[in-house]
Amino acid sequence: MRRREKGGRARAPEERRGLLAQLRNPPGGRNARIMLLALAVDRTGSGLWAASSVLYLTFVTRLSAQQIGVLLGVAGVAGIAGSPLAGRLAGRFPVRPLLIGCHLLRLVTLGLVLVCTGFDALLPVVAVTYLGDRAAKTLEMLFATRTAGERRAAYQALSRSAANAGYGVGAGIAAIGLAVGTTGAYRVLILGNALSFVVAAVLVWRTTEPSERVVEAARGGGAVPGGQVGDGPVGDGPGSGRRIAEGSGPGRPAGPWRDRGYLRFVLLDIPMNLDDSVLAVGLPLWLVNRTSAPHALVPAFLVINTVLVVVLQLGVSRRAEGPRRATRAVLLYGVLMFVCCGFLAVATRGGAWAAGAVLLAAAVLVTLAELMRSVSSWELAVLLAPQDARAAYLGVAGMSQSIQKSAGPPLLTGVVMAAGPVGWLALGTVVAGLAVVQRRACARRLGIGPSRTESAELVIG
Repeated sequence: MRRREKGGRARAPEERRGLLAQLRNPPGGRNARIMLLALAVDRTGSGLWAASSVLYLTFVTRLSAQQIGVLLGVAGVAGIAGSPLAGRLAGRFPVRPLLIGCHLLRLVTLGLVLVCTGFDALLPVVAVTYLGDRAAKTLEMLFATRTAGERRAAYQALSRSAANAGYGVGAGIAAIGLAVGTTGAYRVLILGNALSFVVAAVLVWRTTEPSERVVEAARGGGAVPGGQVGDGPVGDGPGSGRRIAEGSGPGRPAGPWRDRGYLRFVLLDIPMNLDDSVLAVGLPLWLVNRTSAPHALVPAFLVINTVLVVVLQLGVSRRAEGPRRATRAVLLYGVLMFVCCGFLAVATRGGAWAAGAVLLAAAVLVTLAELMRSVSSWELAVLLAPQDARAAYLGVAGMSQSIQKSAGPPLLTGVVMAAGPVGWLALGTVVAGLAVVQRRACARRLGIGPSRTESAELVIG
């Protein structure tokens, strides 16, 4: 028996299972299960690196704050090239050995980090590490798209839950090493990250190469080659229109770099990733520098984010599958970011506890925005790409996150926060406006018409 949802779509029994049950038997079967474990191991190492890298560079390699800033900035720029490079290679070679190669590349570069002590030597090494990191993330996305097929949004939810859990474990282990605070402890943490790459590479080696298949754009849609959708409805409920994606078929542009519609999506997706910088940079610095809230609240932001992502991601993904729901998730992202920025603007008023409560609420809102973004960006990047050139397209789509990681922190610290509360209000307004533009552009490209049930279908929880 299949239960009917409010939006009219039949809900399969496997979609109602809990997180642990779906992790044991995820969309894509054995391949997906092994890849989720590999991803959790990889992100555990990433948690070790994120928590210890700046202190390692400061106290072990003796770099100045300015040198560390330049080092990580250049590395972030190098990471931008990782996504399109991975997408281009994945269009010519199997994904599985490429992903193993990325893990092994990062293993080598982290080994070099341990033996390099000067800024000049560390600069190219850390840059290549970040390039491999972004390439690996793009290949993981492509692997999941091919393995999970139509249920890629459910797989994405599981992958984010596994990744956040791994990241949290890594950060917790790093806290022990940082408490010790010796050179040997810092080196052990870096070695732990390197070990995670070895284990992840072995796990990926145990999978089988996913085959590129014709994937339905939404439930009930009949797929045909070339990324077009045939006679079935594409939307999520009654009245959905049909999609023939711009850029599909014989007259489509030769690759993503000539597909103006897809490049517009990628460009607009950059500000749709600003929640990452708001959480990691904006909230802590705003609390410390412009509010009277207790500094002890800063770690709570990460705790709130990790817990909510693990608990809510699966449920949110169920309500954002398919083109209609994915485009509405973009709009909801803009609303959540606007309200979050409004909370940050008013956090400067009132006493310490009032400011703390407002900032904690902002952390919840930016996490909910992240949940919307993680599903919509993934789903739309796949739906808007022609099926026969998906690897190259997804490689270009992955650049939006890399560019945001490089440009987001300077934007917040140098422009938004420098302007004070007005800067936050302006940022929220701009992001909300761009979300409307992004939604309309994606809906037009996907051929989605208006629906009377739009406001009621996308509900968290």
